[in-house]
Amino acid sequence: MADGARATIAALASGFVEFTVDGLSSEKDGPLGWDGYDASRARATERTGTDESVVCGRGKVGGHEVVVICFEFGFLGGSVGTGTGARIEEALDRAGSLGLPVVSLLSTGGTRMQEGVPAVRQLQRIARGLVLLREKGLPHITVVRHPTTGGVWASLGADADVVLGIPGAQVGFAGRRVRPERFADDPAYAAESQFAAGHLDELVPEDALAERLETWLGFLTGGARNRPADVPRALGALEPAPDGWSAVLRARSAHRPRAAAYLDDYFDARASIRGDRSGGTDDGVLCGIGRRGGRSIAFAAQAGTATTPAGFRTATRLVRLADRLGLPVLTLVDTPGAAAGPDAETAGTGHAIAELFAAIAAASVPITTLVIGEGGSGGALAFCSPDRIWLTPDAYFSVIAPELAAGILKRPSGDVPALAGELKLRPADLLVLGVIDGIASAGPARS
Repeated sequence: MADGARATIAALASGFVEFTVDGLSSEKDGPLGWDGYDASRARATERTGTDESVVCGRGKVGGHEVVVICFEFGFLGGSVGTGTGARIEEALDRAGSLGLPVVSLLSTGGTRMQEGVPAVRQLQRIARGLVLLREKGLPHITVVRHPTTGGVWASLGADADVVLGIPGAQVGFAGRRVRPERFADDPAYAAESQFAAGHLDELVPEDALAERLETWLGFLTGGARNRPADVPRALGALEPAPDGWSAVLRARSAHRPRAAAYLDDYFDARASIRGDRSGGTDDGVLCGIGRRGGRSIAFAAQAGTATTPAGFRTATRLVRLADRLGLPVLTLVDTPGAAAGPDAETAGTGHAIAELFAAIAAASVPITTLVIGEGGSGGALAFCSPDRIWLTPDAYFSVIAPELAAGILKRPSGDVPALAGELKLRPADLLVLGVIDGIASAGPARS
């Protein structure tokens, strides 16, 4: 048997036991009666040692039991036929019944021409299986290998909870033979470009894939739904600001600790998701899952910049994933506000903020918020828990930035410092108002 799907699985998973699927079609030359199709399949089987373009079964990645779906590109280009769809559907059903996460390893050119519309309709079958898997709260990690194009990318791949890509792999809905010739080698169809556009979460060399899969499986399966995330300890200045304007200036200081410092201090290890899955990324929003004290906690953290629609949508994606998997959420707030330029409006700032408000309001897992810097208006509030909000001593939270408030109220710029005090934006002021739960200290994180 030539190296292929089973060799790929053996490199990543131990104790693999392949599933069998009963009742597969035995029509001569397939559903279309395509002349020579049976002979093509026989030659593909002889080459690869498999009788379909996918191998499915159960095994262990590190210490994690998983269901594996692995494409065999040597079998008719890894194309999807009716038999492929049946096997993937069976694997997803088994994962749901067994309560196991799914790891899918893709390498496919798309839908099988020799089976026509019956083949392309397998994508609906796959999509339905994924919906049922999600309803059971089970994670799905996909790995896009070279090449991954066509309907499998648009069904099994792109909608996974975490998408890992092999550097140099061709990835895209339009395969090389169907896109316009002038785009045949366009870099947009490379894994690196898909990562830059936020469609992949990580680029992982093949020799590091086993370790990354094990790490991600640990992050995605180690939650405690009803236990809130601890409030991180304060890392910056601890003394109260003497007045509102001093609080604003201190929160804006370039020397104040930012989100990355808080995440490094809080988590033993963490991994990031990237992008809003609509072509948008925001490097000022850090989202992912970390391990703390042996359990997994999801995080969405603003890093001090104005948050774009892509940033809000990435946070929404994170909150919905955490809620489905039963992971508590920690949000870190630090933004002067939502991006207010024309590009942001065109990209749907209002809709993106509304989606995040709704995702947090609907979440059944506990969400804990720590404001670590600027808490600028609705762009900050969208990241906030409805019932667990803390501030660090060097942070503030305001209905709007004092300078903008002066403009709205038609007050001169000289009034800005006094207006900052009137806005009652300091941690101590907000505690008296009853709109926050507490002020973080420099001691151990608080539960």
